[in-house]
Amino acid sequence: MESVRDVMAADHRQCDDYFVAVERSVAAVAWADAKAAFVQFRDAMLRHLAAEESILFPAFEAYTGMSMGPTQVMRGEHGQMRDLLSASEAALNARDADDYSGNAETMLIMMQQHNMKEENILYPMCDQHLAYQLEKLLPQLEGAIEAREEMQ
Repeated sequence: MESVRDVMAADHRQCDDYFVAVERSVAAVAWADAKAAFVQFRDAMLRHLAAEESILFPAFEAYTGMSMGPTQVMRGEHGQMRDLLSASEAALNARDADDYSGNAETMLIMMQQHNMKEENILYPMCDQHLAYQLEKLLPQLEGAIEAREEMQ
């Protein structure tokens, strides 16, 4: 059986792939391609964050009673990433490669650190504490991700 870590880490990799596509297009000064790739990246990220915040985190918090623990930290980082997405999109719309690159560098570092915390700490905790409801939880998470893929 798949785990929360399997499903959500695979989605992290998908988001990473979209991010790389934006980076390549910006480096090639292909602004239309960069904008299209960014829309995919932004939408992937927002769906991923929403799936965690609306499905995974509430289930974890309900079971453990920890609402001020790791999920609060992750929500705070999600807010920072949403701000970086907005700033990156504004830079792309202005065709400002330097501004975009600065935001993208910050986003990359943040995503790497954030994903490591989730994949090595939070997701394993979810798999352990929510083992009894994975049959219900995993299809919900996958459904949220599939909804994103259908939008593209």
